[in-house]
Amino acid sequence: MRSMILDAAKKMYRRPLYRLLMILLGLPTFVVTFVVYLMHNSGINKKKRMEDARQKILAGMKTDGTLKRIQAETEDYQKNKRSFFASKISDAELMKQVDKEVEKETQAYVTKKIQDNHELQELLKRTSFINVFEALMGNPIFVVFSVLTSIPFYLLTLIYANAYGKYILERLFMMIFVVFGVVFLVFTILHMSPMDPAVNILGQTATQDQIVEFNRIYGLDKPYLVQLLQVFKNILTFDLGNSYQGNEVVFDAIMRRFPITLELTIASLIVSVAIAIPAGIISAVKQYSSFDYIFMLIALLGLSIPNFWLGLILILNWSINMEWLPATYSPDNWKTLIMPAIVLGTALAASVARMTRSSMLEVINADYIVTARAKGLSKTKVIMRHALGNAMIPIVTVIGLQFGGMLGGSAVTEKVFNVNGIGSYIVDKQFVPDIPVVLAGVVYVAIIISIANLLVDILYAFLDPRIKSKIKSS
Repeated sequence: MRSMILDAAKKMYRRPLYRLLMILLGLPTFVVTFVVYLMHNSGINKKKRMEDARQKILAGMKTDGTLKRIQAETEDYQKNKRSFFASKISDAELMKQVDKEVEKETQAYVTKKIQDNHELQELLKRTSFINVFEALMGNPIFVVFSVLTSIPFYLLTLIYANAYGKYILERLFMMIFVVFGVVFLVFTILHMSPMDPAVNILGQTATQDQIVEFNRIYGLDKPYLVQLLQVFKNILTFDLGNSYQGNEVVFDAIMRRFPITLELTIASLIVSVAIAIPAGIISAVKQYSSFDYIFMLIALLGLSIPNFWLGLILILNWSINMEWLPATYSPDNWKTLIMPAIVLGTALAASVARMTRSSMLEVINADYIVTARAKGLSKTKVIMRHALGNAMIPIVTVIGLQFGGMLGGSAVTEKVFNVNGIGSYIVDKQFVPDIPVVLAGVVYVAIIISIANLLVDILYAFLDPRIKSKIKSS
């Protein structure tokens, strides 16, 4: 566990954003580490370590006789020098010269020993912050203190140590920037819009005092930057505010409609996949056959037919003429979900079927498919196990993006079948414009699309081993 945390911490420390995040989440731990880091790299500490090393080497020189040898050699050299040059210096002066030379030779010897000692040189170098942290992690007292005061930091390291956890964390972090960027753009457009919410809600007969009071209550009289910062603050505190019309809590209003939209989206997805995948496979296997032409013609029609027109045709025939199904949606009657699911599923099925066909055609003649056939595998097994498995990434991409888009709401279809979903709710409010509702809808759609993309990217790893290895090595 310790080694895993240290490895993750070292990798995070090399990346500026992660470094900032880990310091913020583990502030008490890193304050202590920083103090130790400063003490370790201070000039006084270095001088002390240097002096301790010198004293240790001098003690060793006295023990192994090196100092006596230098003393004897220097004394003999000075005596021979005095004799050779017939110098008349006294013995006291001679011993002074000997002591001076011995000190000089001793210092040179100690310096060389320090330079040759690689461990000591590493000790004298400036120790990095992360190395100080690694050293402190060997101290049980520091570990207990760190865990008790910096639990978020350790949770971050555990997530980062897992390849999928790290990947999901990074995508969620990117989602924050996406949400705030979209909110900034939409709020700016609404602020520049010539539409006046106060006039649209109070009516053309509203007095100037009423309009001023409305703007004051909802903060519309404040400068642009103040309003924008207030919007960002509300998002951070999960307070989406109240709508201008009806004064209802926006978050509660969206949550009431979310199950309806989710139910409709899942039903549409089931319809589309049940139609599109088999149709795309058959069209690819029987390329240029009558099946291929018929299925692709139907897919083209599915892409071309507007949702509102198809919905009205179904209501006219199945509800009015034949009286098979109810014309409007009701949460208590599952039959009312059939027609809107068919309308939405038809358009999605057309896109998925065409993508399935093109992806299957790319892999169906590949070498490994030919090899699988040569080994005697049945045609069904080759198609379903080998070809379809390798063709699924583009298909999953289309399904994921369409699924996220439908979760964001399908306003036209919801209007046709009177479905009280998120899409129709947001569209109705944007004509006011009911700014809190529109911004809440933007935040909701941005989060839903980001999560859908994240799920699709995670599915890639299970479908393609190359992507899985890339995620783990990053």
